[in-house]
Amino acid sequence: MESSFPFGVTLAVLASLIIAANALVAVAVLLLIHKNDGVGLCFTLNLAVADTLLGVAISGLVTDQLSSPPRPTQKTLCSLRMAFVTSSAAASVLTVMLIAFDRYLAIKQPLRYFQIMNGLMAGSCIAGLWLVSYLIGFLPLGVPIFQQTTYQGPCSFFAVFHPRFVLTLSCVGFFPALLLFVFFYCDMLKIASMHSQQIRKMEQAGAMAGAYRPPRTPSDFKAVRTVAVLIGSFTLSWTPFLITGIVQVACQKCYLYLVLERYLWLLGVGNSLLNPLIYAYWQKEVRQQLYQMALGVKKGLTSFLLLLSARDGGPEGPRESSCPITTISHSQLHGE
Repeated sequence: MESSFPFGVTLAVLASLIIAANALVAVAVLLLIHKNDGVGLCFTLNLAVADTLLGVAISGLVTDQLSSPPRPTQKTLCSLRMAFVTSSAAASVLTVMLIAFDRYLAIKQPLRYFQIMNGLMAGSCIAGLWLVSYLIGFLPLGVPIFQQTTYQGPCSFFAVFHPRFVLTLSCVGFFPALLLFVFFYCDMLKIASMHSQQIRKMEQAGAMAGAYRPPRTPSDFKAVRTVAVLIGSFTLSWTPFLITGIVQVACQKCYLYLVLERYLWLLGVGNSLLNPLIYAYWQKEVRQQLYQMALGVKKGLTSFLLLLSARDGGPEGPRESSCPITTISHSQLHGE
């Protein structure tokens, strides 16, 4: 019971950071979409929204953990909470997959990309993504074998969901998706390398000596780099939790729930904090927009402080009192 308080504090800090960081990135991406109207930016915005909702979902568990002793929660309410947490996490992971596929399509089919990935297609992908995410999250509520037969609070993932649910997610969703990620990444890297070699050969032949340098190759490698960082981040964050959950199913006598819920689950949820940091650092356009927003906030704060100082009768006070004297003296000189 006592160990739940530090866990509750950690959960509260993590939820606050996730919400703040992703909300900031979401605002920056919204401003970029208003300027550029890019389809790829819509997927980035969806990732920030999914991670923000995950932060909001886990913040609902904080009150139960911080109360001493931990406040009991009804099983139905706890199941709904964990279903929302799972749905938001699934939406985050699926959006990373969608971003990887979008970058792969842009490199693989550069001439047909804007015909294939238009606004209607992007909207359909996002809508389908959220539908699948909520089906995954609420699946245990309709499948009895994915539910725990006995409920002992406080509310947590394995208090209501059986490790068989984690096993199913791993075998059906996570590991096949990881293999697909590896295929996307290797193919993208191969295509980007081929483009680079072709340009190098043409430059050596003198056909493009100092005249024109195509901008495609750097963008190809930037896309490969961003996808690699996103894939690596989500893999390192969720793999320990999923593998340990599989071990728990295989070894019923191995009581790994404490490790799963206190450490590995938090590590997986922490991926939603890494995503906005990745985009704030690796994506130049997002980084520049955040810098412009910071400059705007700084400028507004400076103007507010100057206005506040003027209202308090700061440095402007003496200057205002000296103005009438200067005006009278000037008029007297004209009168003479």
